[in-house]
Amino acid sequence: MALLEVSGVTVAFGGNRALDGVGLNAERGRVTGLIGPNGAGKSTLFDVVSGLRRPSAGRVVLGGRDVTRYGPARRSRHGLARTFQRLELFGRLSVRDNLLVAAELGPERRRAAQVADALLNRLGLAGIAESGADTLPTGVARLVEVGRALAVRPGLLLLDEPAAGQDGDETERFAALLRSLAEDGTAVVLVEHDMGLVMGVCDEVYVLDLGKVIAVGPPEVIRADETVLAAYLGDA
Repeated sequence: MALLEVSGVTVAFGGNRALDGVGLNAERGRVTGLIGPNGAGKSTLFDVVSGLRRPSAGRVVLGGRDVTRYGPARRSRHGLARTFQRLELFGRLSVRDNLLVAAELGPERRRAAQVADALLNRLGLAGIAESGADTLPTGVARLVEVGRALAVRPGLLLLDEPAAGQDGDETERFAALLRSLAEDGTAVVLVEHDMGLVMGVCDEVYVLDLGKVIAVGPPEVIRADETVLAAYLGDA
């Protein structure tokens, strides 16, 4: 059974449907991609899954529990964490303290310092542990935000454009991190415009366009789907 099951989700803004009957499943040990042109509804779907927006129809099931009416904090306690398109770091705190604050809210709060230090090493951030978060280049800052999400030990991790601002080497290391998270049993859902990263790391890809899922499948199928190509060409 999928850890995350989204079914029939609809979100309307006035007379416009940002999401229209959307479904998506994410399983432990797999990276699930969510792609689509700008304005397709990807971040809106993340807001629904994380509890920031309540859908007008549909359900969100997490670990077999219907969480559609749960708020973000309650969903977090059930193992959900996410990052955002806009960086949400504590700029005046150091890199280590950003991770420490998150770890103190997680299930291993009594070991928060050890959790933070382990993540610094895993993410390759130990050398800048005492640097202020507001001094970091964008690609590194996004990695710190991913670390902060991991500090609460999530079963489901939603990543919204985490590779933005990364150079080629950083993206390659980030792809390795995503694979290792999946190997640890985490269910990862990735929204990303870097198609090389998406096609290289995802086990399954969902494509949104105008609020609807227009294709689902493994990367090799999505890459050759004419409907998907038309959606992206239209966006261009």
